[in-house]
Amino acid sequence: MQRILAITWLTWKAALRFRLFLVIAALLVLAVVGLPLVIKDDGTASGFTQIILTYTLSAITALLGFSTLWLSCGTLARDIEECQIQVVATKPIARWQIWLGKWMGIVSLDAALLAISGACVFGMLQWRAGTLPAAEQTILREQVLVSRGSAKPEDVTAQIDTETEQVLANRLKSNPELARSVDLPEVRRQIREQVKADFQLVPPGYTRPWQIDLGFAKNYLHDRPLQLRVKFNSANHSANGTFMLVWQVGGAGSTNYWQSEPMSMAPDTFHEFTIPANLFDKDGQMTIVVANPNNTALLFPLEDGMEVLYPETTFGVNFVRGLGIIFFWLALMAAVGLMAASFLSFPVAAFFSLALMTVVLSSGTLTETVASGSVAAGNSESGVAGHSVADVVLIPAFKGILSLVQLVQNFSPIDALSTGRSVTWTELGQAFVQIVVVLGGIFALIGIFCLNRRELATAQGTQ
Repeated sequence: MQRILAITWLTWKAALRFRLFLVIAALLVLAVVGLPLVIKDDGTASGFTQIILTYTLSAITALLGFSTLWLSCGTLARDIEECQIQVVATKPIARWQIWLGKWMGIVSLDAALLAISGACVFGMLQWRAGTLPAAEQTILREQVLVSRGSAKPEDVTAQIDTETEQVLANRLKSNPELARSVDLPEVRRQIREQVKADFQLVPPGYTRPWQIDLGFAKNYLHDRPLQLRVKFNSANHSANGTFMLVWQVGGAGSTNYWQSEPMSMAPDTFHEFTIPANLFDKDGQMTIVVANPNNTALLFPLEDGMEVLYPETTFGVNFVRGLGIIFFWLALMAAVGLMAASFLSFPVAAFFSLALMTVVLSSGTLTETVASGSVAAGNSESGVAGHSVADVVLIPAFKGILSLVQLVQNFSPIDALSTGRSVTWTELGQAFVQIVVVLGGIFALIGIFCLNRRELATAQGTQ
């Protein structure tokens, strides 16, 4: 460990010698202070947090991310190209210790810079909050500068898949020629969407119940009001742009329930409203019923159509946990940059690392390609999907890339913090395992292997 810490200290000295630490720290503070001054909010709690939290944390992540990739590529590749690493490699120190020491040096630099910028964001947030109108300050303290946990209805994906296969099997049984005349994956997708709609639709003049299990949170939510967060879609527009809905909430089989007055709600947007305390049974089960008195059907998406929000911890604790996930992202970027520099020159390593980040950012295109089952364009009107000879290789490769990318993308601390959602300790632990241990470990093993195999005594391009 002493040898690894020695390399870590050398990495720090190099960053300080080239003024990198001071320059990045100045840019981060400028972004935190400058953005709220340049971009004015609209005076509301949501607009305030959009500027202070979303923009500043996104700018911090981008600045630290690019500087981490640049430094991690440069610190190892330059040492090899300028023949400085030979001096270290002749010492009684293994190459894996050199690689790990540099990674720890970059990660500790990121930790210091993230702590400085995070403290500035938190201080700016508390200071600027006092400038809002009194009503908006109340909304800010109750809905944004909080840490709210979430409970959703039970996942019905398995049930939807089962019913989809049953419907498809019945169609094929009644019409055997169907399997040869249409593209079965596309037909299966269309059937699945139809089955899924049955779980989301509230027909006109009908009601629909949802069962939500509060889980362990039921033990500390007694006498504490909760919030209901809902979203729905409509194929038809109403005359005034909104729809009337009536809500009823209570424990399963309990006489203790609450019913709202008719509420006017707009489609395609999130609505949050407070519901009274203790509307769940002893097992933490809560029943939510919505009545649709309108003349058109309403659809509540399974992903985010119905959600109960409850207080979980303080905003300060939640903010630190959110910064923790950002720190894990930076640790992964450091591993990516060092891995590339272990076998590539500095310019190529930087290009390679940025290309990997581009793949992560373009994962939406990969997802659509995998869902369609082909890299070729299909005909959506006829229901026939495209085909390509490259599908045999590219589709499995894209699935593998997406499975790795989703290890990182499943965590969104900036969105959670700006909406007052809780970044739980469980989520933080999962982020550490998936981002740092699994994905970062893969890049570390590749980088250490390449560095061990690389010949350091050869000329490095300078005479």
